[in-house]
Amino acid sequence: MQSLAYRTAGSLALGLGGLVVATSLLLTQHKPASAVPAFAQQTGQACTACHIGGFGPELTPFGRAFKLSGYTQSGGTGLAAHIPLSAMLEGSFTNTAQSVPDGSQPHTYDRNNNFVFDQASIFVAGRVTDHTGGFIQMTYSNYANRTSGGNGIVVDNTDLRPYVTTVQAFGNDLELGLTVTNNPGVQDPFNSSFAWGYPFYAPKIAPGPSAGTVLSGLAAVGPNFAGNVIGVTAYAWYNEHLYLEAGGYQEMSPWLANRFGVGGGPTTPQVMPYARVAYEWDWGNNAAWVGAFFMHAAINPQYGTGLDSYNDYAIDGGYQFLGTGKHIATVQGIFVHEQQNLKGSAAAYNANNGTTVGSGYGLNSINLNLSYWYENTYGVTLAWSRIWGDDNVVAYGALAPSGSGFNATGTPNSNSFTLEADWVPFGKEKSLWRPFANLKLGASYTAYTELDGATSGASNNNTFFLFAWTAF
Repeated sequence: MQSLAYRTAGSLALGLGGLVVATSLLLTQHKPASAVPAFAQQTGQACTACHIGGFGPELTPFGRAFKLSGYTQSGGTGLAAHIPLSAMLEGSFTNTAQSVPDGSQPHTYDRNNNFVFDQASIFVAGRVTDHTGGFIQMTYSNYANRTSGGNGIVVDNTDLRPYVTTVQAFGNDLELGLTVTNNPGVQDPFNSSFAWGYPFYAPKIAPGPSAGTVLSGLAAVGPNFAGNVIGVTAYAWYNEHLYLEAGGYQEMSPWLANRFGVGGGPTTPQVMPYARVAYEWDWGNNAAWVGAFFMHAAINPQYGTGLDSYNDYAIDGGYQFLGTGKHIATVQGIFVHEQQNLKGSAAAYNANNGTTVGSGYGLNSINLNLSYWYENTYGVTLAWSRIWGDDNVVAYGALAPSGSGFNATGTPNSNSFTLEADWVPFGKEKSLWRPFANLKLGASYTAYTELDGATSGASNNNTFFLFAWTAF
């Protein structure tokens, strides 16, 4: 009964929140706000006020404050400041060190050297009242359209702030707010978290780690809740330093998932608790933060043998040197430890294979990235990503011992390094056609020393990636 009540409340909250934002297009004269050009027009600020690199999604202290205030800050002038619409286009080229075997490439794509129209998005984004704002992203993915059999249209990242207010506590501002989201972490203000963390633009058609924690939303094998849940959380931001957030997520009903275009996710009969704490320091032209996450998920693997349980614990942090805007440097990282109790899956595995393997496993991941930007125009990033944990034939052994999957013992380990270079010609205060002309051109190379438990041949998956990313 609790699960049904929460699901109903979450669905109603999202529906009402979306209705409020949509209604604002017709009935209000307030400006739009988002990590897209509509937000820049609403606030009257250049994109670099909120975003490092003049494009995003990496936020500055001002950008974090704008987000936590519910995207309600105004200041822009003119008709465009009252139109909460923006759009985004992404296209790329992907090359891997070794072509995939003939017949194993994604439908309608080549074995290697693929050009991909990754996505086109429309954002409804902005302020509704002094206390209400948010954004909804609608996305068409040509890759999904060509490979999944669907139409490729989904309700993408959504962050609604139904109510935000500021009160006084112990002589300082205390901001209080509510969020309604469809992806754990989309509401988070720090880019050391996963939803808006590095890589900000990753290849869709390249190989990558199959294992991932629940909190990361990156698992190709295992539970992945990105885009197919409804979450409601409450947060407090004290004196622009201490950030506290708590709430829960519930799977979408089949009816709602179908209309969001996501087809549903893992079956979660219980509310998934979510908690976040962080502390930020700002001094001069510097900012730093440390934080922690917790998320729990109980999933029905639908074998009729019980539930699988996941507990994710994470610590994260970052540092930003903003200077005068000429030289900018950032470093960000997150470590996650996941405790898995796969009682339902292990029981089914043992029954099918005549084995007695256990149900308790651990999975870890670490992501670090270091970036330098010159005048928010030329950027270079070095990143490291590692996943490691217990051998787990219950979760990962089903793909073994194929040449491109996990090894026979179900080892989830992967390790990679990425070097990326970017050029952002627009988005600064004096840029042409600000804030409507935004373009980011990038090139990256990812080198694997281990992938899905295999070190031999891991470098065959090394990936060269070119992309063009525009927003207007």
